[in-house]
Amino acid sequence: MRRNRVRIIGGAWRSRLISFPPRKDLRPTPDRVRETLFNWLGQDLTGKACLDLFAGSGALGFEAASRGARRVVMVERDAAVFRALQASRAALGAAAVELRRADALEFLRAGAGVYDVVFVDPPYRSDYWPRVAPLLLPRLAPDALVYCESAGRAKAPPGWETWRSGQAGQVRYQLLKRAPQ
Repeated sequence: MRRNRVRIIGGAWRSRLISFPPRKDLRPTPDRVRETLFNWLGQDLTGKACLDLFAGSGALGFEAASRGARRVVMVERDAAVFRALQASRAALGAAAVELRRADALEFLRAGAGVYDVVFVDPPYRSDYWPRVAPLLLPRLAPDALVYCESAGRAKAPPGWETWRSGQAGQVRYQLLKRAPQ
Protein backbone atom coordinates (compact mmCIF):
# COMPACT_ATOMS: atom_id res chain seq x y z
CA MET A 1 0.00 0.00 0.00
CA ARG A 2 1.29 3.47 -0.87
CA ARG A 3 2.24 5.91 1.84
CA ASN A 4 -0.49 8.36 2.90
CA ARG A 5 -3.29 5.98 2.05
CA VAL A 6 -5.23 3.70 4.34
CA ARG A 7 -7.74 0.96 3.56
CA ILE A 8 -11.18 0.72 5.17
CA ILE A 9 -11.32 -2.82 6.51
CA GLY A 10 -15.04 -3.50 6.98
CA GLY A 11 -18.60 -2.54 6.20
CA ALA A 12 -20.08 -0.93 3.10
CA TRP A 13 -16.77 0.62 2.00
CA ARG A 14 -14.58 -2.38 2.71
CA SER A 15 -11.30 -2.25 0.76
CA ARG A 16 -11.81 1.37 -0.33
CA LEU A 17 -8.78 3.61 0.12
CA ILE A 18 -8.70 7.04 1.72
CA SER A 19 -5.80 9.44 1.27
CA PHE A 20 -4.25 12.00 3.57
CA PRO A 21 -1.38 14.49 3.31
CA PRO A 22 2.01 13.75 4.87
CA ARG A 23 2.33 15.01 8.42
CA LYS A 24 5.01 14.08 10.94
CA ASP A 25 2.50 13.37 13.72
CA LEU A 26 -0.25 11.82 11.59
CA ARG A 27 -0.17 8.04 11.77
CA PRO A 28 -3.37 6.15 10.99
CA THR A 29 -4.49 3.42 13.34
CA PRO A 30 -3.02 0.17 11.93
CA ASP A 31 -5.37 -2.33 10.24
CA ARG A 32 -4.79 -4.93 12.94
CA VAL A 33 -5.70 -2.49 15.71
CA ARG A 34 -8.81 -1.25 13.86
CA GLU A 35 -9.90 -4.85 13.31
CA THR A 36 -9.56 -5.54 17.05
CA LEU A 37 -11.35 -2.30 17.98
CA PHE A 38 -14.33 -2.98 15.73
CA ASN A 39 -14.52 -6.57 16.99
CA TRP A 40 -14.80 -5.10 20.50
CA LEU A 41 -17.41 -2.55 19.40
CA GLY A 42 -19.33 -5.05 17.29
CA GLN A 43 -19.21 -5.00 13.53
CA ASP A 44 -22.54 -3.17 13.17
CA LEU A 45 -22.73 0.37 14.55
CA THR A 46 -26.21 1.07 13.18
CA GLY A 47 -27.90 3.87 15.09
CA LYS A 48 -24.75 4.97 16.93
CA ALA A 49 -23.49 8.54 17.12
CA CYS A 50 -19.70 8.60 16.93
CA LEU A 51 -17.08 11.29 17.46
CA ASP A 52 -13.61 11.05 15.90
CA LEU A 53 -11.97 13.77 17.96
CA PHE A 54 -8.53 13.95 16.31
CA ALA A 55 -9.63 12.71 12.89
CA GLY A 56 -6.29 12.82 11.04
CA SER A 57 -6.53 10.32 8.18
CA GLY A 58 -10.18 9.67 9.03
CA ALA A 59 -9.60 5.92 9.31
CA LEU A 60 -11.59 5.48 12.52
CA GLY A 61 -14.48 7.77 11.60
CA PHE A 62 -14.90 6.44 8.06
CA GLU A 63 -14.65 2.89 9.41
CA ALA A 64 -17.52 3.66 11.84
CA ALA A 65 -19.63 5.20 9.06
CA SER A 66 -18.87 2.23 6.81
CA ARG A 67 -20.32 0.00 9.54
CA GLY A 68 -23.62 1.88 9.71
CA ALA A 69 -23.16 4.62 12.34
CA ARG A 70 -26.04 7.09 11.91
CA ARG A 71 -23.78 10.07 12.63
CA VAL A 72 -20.01 10.46 12.67
CA VAL A 73 -18.54 13.82 13.59
CA MET A 74 -14.88 14.14 12.62
CA VAL A 75 -12.84 16.99 14.15
CA GLU A 76 -9.57 18.12 12.57
CA ARG A 77 -7.73 21.43 12.89
CA ASP A 78 -5.05 21.09 10.16
CA ALA A 79 -6.34 22.75 6.95
CA ALA A 80 -4.68 20.37 4.47
CA VAL A 81 -5.74 17.29 6.43
CA PHE A 82 -9.28 18.71 6.66
CA ARG A 83 -9.39 19.15 2.87
CA ALA A 84 -8.32 15.51 2.45
CA LEU A 85 -11.16 14.45 4.77
CA GLN A 86 -13.59 16.47 2.63
CA ALA A 87 -12.31 14.73 -0.50
CA SER A 88 -12.64 11.28 1.11
CA ARG A 89 -16.17 12.04 2.33
CA ALA A 90 -17.16 13.10 -1.19
CA ALA A 91 -15.49 10.08 -2.85
CA LEU A 92 -17.27 7.67 -0.48
CA GLY A 93 -20.61 9.51 -0.55
CA ALA A 94 -20.45 9.47 3.24
CA ALA A 95 -23.67 11.34 4.09
CA ALA A 96 -23.48 10.35 7.78
CA VAL A 97 -20.08 12.04 8.19
CA GLU A 98 -19.99 15.62 9.47
CA LEU A 99 -16.64 17.41 9.31
CA ARG A 100 -15.64 20.15 11.72
CA ARG A 101 -12.44 22.15 11.30
CA ALA A 102 -11.64 22.95 14.92
CA ASP A 103 -9.29 22.34 17.80
CA ALA A 104 -10.48 19.23 19.65
CA LEU A 105 -10.49 20.87 23.08
CA GLU A 106 -12.40 23.93 21.82
CA PHE A 107 -14.88 21.65 20.06
CA LEU A 108 -15.62 19.85 23.34
CA ARG A 109 -15.88 23.10 25.30
CA ALA A 110 -18.44 24.40 22.80
CA GLY A 111 -20.89 21.64 23.72
CA ALA A 112 -21.08 19.61 20.56
CA GLY A 113 -23.65 16.89 21.16
CA VAL A 114 -23.74 13.50 22.87
CA TYR A 115 -22.03 10.39 21.52
CA ASP A 116 -22.20 6.62 21.92
CA VAL A 117 -18.63 5.96 20.74
CA VAL A 118 -15.72 8.40 20.88
CA PHE A 119 -12.35 7.86 19.23
CA VAL A 120 -9.46 9.70 20.93
CA ASP A 121 -6.31 9.26 18.88
CA PRO A 122 -4.35 12.51 19.33
CA PRO A 123 -1.01 13.28 17.71
CA TYR A 124 1.48 10.64 18.77
CA ARG A 125 3.34 11.26 22.03
CA SER A 126 1.18 14.30 22.79
CA ASP A 127 -0.24 14.67 26.24
CA TYR A 128 -3.84 15.47 25.29
CA TRP A 129 -5.65 12.78 27.29
CA PRO A 130 -5.56 14.53 30.71
CA ARG A 131 -7.06 17.65 29.08
CA VAL A 132 -9.60 15.77 26.95
CA ALA A 133 -11.00 13.39 29.60
CA PRO A 134 -12.83 15.94 31.80
CA LEU A 135 -14.24 17.79 28.78
CA LEU A 136 -15.46 14.55 27.26
CA LEU A 137 -17.64 13.35 30.14
CA PRO A 138 -20.64 15.65 29.44
CA ARG A 139 -20.55 14.62 25.75
CA LEU A 140 -21.11 10.91 26.43
CA ALA A 141 -24.30 8.88 26.27
CA PRO A 142 -24.94 6.71 29.38
CA ASP A 143 -23.46 3.52 27.87
CA ALA A 144 -20.78 5.25 25.80
CA LEU A 145 -17.44 3.69 25.01
CA VAL A 146 -14.26 5.72 24.55
CA TYR A 147 -11.37 4.40 22.47
CA CYS A 148 -7.94 5.81 23.39
CA GLU A 149 -4.77 5.29 21.42
CA SER A 150 -1.38 6.52 22.61
CA ALA A 151 2.29 5.79 23.09
CA GLY A 152 1.62 4.96 26.75
CA ARG A 153 -1.39 3.73 28.66
CA ALA A 154 -3.96 6.52 29.13
CA LYS A 155 -5.17 6.72 32.70
CA ALA A 156 -8.91 6.20 33.00
CA PRO A 157 -10.62 9.25 34.54
CA PRO A 158 -12.42 8.85 37.88
CA GLY A 159 -15.63 6.87 37.43
CA TRP A 160 -14.28 5.03 34.37
CA GLU A 161 -12.66 1.66 33.85
CA THR A 162 -10.64 0.03 31.12
CA TRP A 163 -12.93 -2.52 29.50
CA ARG A 164 -10.47 -3.84 26.92
CA SER A 165 -6.87 -3.02 26.06
CA GLY A 166 -4.07 -4.10 23.79
CA GLN A 167 -0.72 -3.21 22.30
CA ALA A 168 0.63 -3.45 18.77
CA GLY A 169 4.28 -2.45 18.51
CA GLN A 170 4.57 0.96 20.16
CA VAL A 171 0.83 1.65 19.93
CA ARG A 172 -1.17 1.17 23.12
CA TYR A 173 -4.93 1.19 22.84
CA GLN A 174 -7.85 0.72 25.15
CA LEU A 175 -11.60 0.91 25.29
CA LEU A 176 -13.01 2.67 28.33
CA LYS A 177 -16.51 2.56 29.80
CA ARG A 178 -18.14 4.05 32.87
CA ALA A 179 -17.52 2.09 36.06
CA PRO A 180 -20.62 0.45 37.63
CA GLN A 181 -22.21 2.69 40.25
